Amino acid sequence: MILLKNTLLPGLLCFTTLLAAQTTLPVARNIQAAFDKGTRSPLGAPGKNYWQNFAAYDLKIRFDPTSRAISGMEDITYTNNSPDTLQEIIFKLYPNLFQQGAQKMFSIKATDLTTGVQFGKFAINDQTIPIKDLEIAGTNMRVFIKPLLPGQTLRFAISYTYTLNKGSHIRTGEIDEGAWFLAYFFPRIAVYDDLDGWNLHPYLGTQEFYNDFCNFKTAVTVPKDYVVWATGDLQNCAEVLSPQCCQMLSMAERLDGITTIIDSTDLRLGHVTANRPENTFRFSADNVTDVAVAISNHYLWKASSLVVDPATGRRVRVDAVFNARHPDFFEVIDFARKTVESMSFEFPRWPFPYAHETVFDGLDQMEYPMMVNDNPLDKRADVIELTDHEIFHTMFPFYMGINETKYGWMDEGWATMGEWLISSMIDTTLVDDYAINTYESNAGMEDDLPIMTLSTQMTGAAFGTNSYPKPALGYLYVKDLLGEDRFYKGLHHYIRDWNGKHPMPHDFFNSMNAGSGVNLNWFWKRWFFDSGVPDLAIASYTNTKKEKTVVVKMKGDKPVPVDVTVWFTDGSSEKMHRSVGVWEQGDKTVTVKFTGTKPVKEVTLGSTYVPDVFRGDNRFLVKP
Repeated sequence: MILLKNTLLPGLLCFTTLLAAQTTLPVARNIQAAFDKGTRSPLGAPGKNYWQNFAAYDLKIRFDPTSRAISGMEDITYTNNSPDTLQEIIFKLYPNLFQQGAQKMFSIKATDLTTGVQFGKFAINDQTIPIKDLEIAGTNMRVFIKPLLPGQTLRFAISYTYTLNKGSHIRTGEIDEGAWFLAYFFPRIAVYDDLDGWNLHPYLGTQEFYNDFCNFKTAVTVPKDYVVWATGDLQNCAEVLSPQCCQMLSMAERLDGITTIIDSTDLRLGHVTANRPENTFRFSADNVTDVAVAISNHYLWKASSLVVDPATGRRVRVDAVFNARHPDFFEVIDFARKTVESMSFEFPRWPFPYAHETVFDGLDQMEYPMMVNDNPLDKRADVIELTDHEIFHTMFPFYMGINETKYGWMDEGWATMGEWLISSMIDTTLVDDYAINTYESNAGMEDDLPIMTLSTQMTGAAFGTNSYPKPALGYLYVKDLLGEDRFYKGLHHYIRDWNGKHPMPHDFFNSMNAGSGVNLNWFWKRWFFDSGVPDLAIASYTNTKKEKTVVVKMKGDKPVPVDVTVWFTDGSSEKMHRSVGVWEQGDKTVTVKFTGTKPVKEVTLGSTYVPDVFRGDNRFLVKP
């Protein structure tokens, strides 16, 4: 990738330059209040008074494949670590997206509309609360409580039911006759944080999620022959799977090669689950933001493992769980394994943080802690790009606890950049340019808003480009600008500061500045806060016996790298790259010089990862 070649100007990598020292980032009042309270630091680290609340969930659910009824019981222990006295607790009821009359951004078939989550019991500290006293509005539920002082704990005991959707698949529901994906399937306590208090944004099916780090014990009861995969480590393999499956699973966790846990013969002979009418699969996961569950009675299961941390020898198991009718999934195990390896050693060069990662053959393109729900695809390149994109989300938002609801770009942008880079590591013939043309065509339109616009305030093209290509390009340009060493110092500083916590945009900007030792505020402001378009042009070309000079003009407002290619009459070419750093001082032109005497046919400007709203002036034909 041409963009990753690094040409740095002398003196660029100092902590402050004249322009950077003059550039300050806009700070909203609620963010400034967090700085003032000491919950967050202007230097990018969590403040001395940083806090976040915590819950431990004990989930027990029973799934009926015939009726798609989910019956759940949950015990929650919730601790108020905030300095505030809480008078109420807000719950998220995500299945209510399918409730008749609930607000939503997607069309749902009438046959999939339900009465939503129905409670059988709701108790707080062993005191039963009348169901009629629960204030439910769509996917939010307000529960009034006796004042919960800082440091105090509440216990909830809840039973509930709802019907899983058969069609209208929006991140959850039936995959086919015999396979289901259960996402957001339990009432959970919303995040209460230092910026906004309670997260009151309703789930409408578009913007994604913001959850606290919690401990989960999850028990899923299903009929015989059904297998369950879920977030967390399976605690009772010998009780629920056949001895052969458990043996192969144990083998997969120790070997680099690919192991088949369930094949078509196992399914035909019924040699998969324990021989009892029902089996209860038990999983445990600590310090994760969510739990997802997949169920099937006819899926194949392939697994492999690899060392992700040579210092400790820690291994990660990678699974592909899929319908044999989808041939693309037979390679997914290899793509998933290579993604985990690339993440651990190439980008972001951080040991994969979870014990396993399962890619499930579903109807979506969605990520969860330790789980991915991916649809089958026809093109091999698309399968690679989808697999690595969704697995990359392990770092952002899950390891980093990002508020996707408000700041979608803080996770989707990283996953998009990760996809661009890792896809070519899996297959060197691939050039992944996902969504760049979409941004180029939309840049400067009425709905092309600054990246810092809250995700809750956008739909359509604005939401898509601000979540995916625009931030990804910004991250890529910073990597190019800083060079490998300083970039990873900054990124790893940010990860160490904020993994297991809830970073917001200024935490990221300031932490990257501090970790890299470079004040990037000039770029953060122009790329993430300001409006504008990327637009470069060849202003002039001159040719002497000793050198060729190309002057590139910035016609737009967005700083982008400069990639000039000189094409010679003999069919050869020479490329020259300049990072976005050439625009740091506010210059409007940059001069690129080539030496040599070979006759030139034409000069072109641009590359795959440099969008340009008007390419008509990016080519200069040299007269014979």
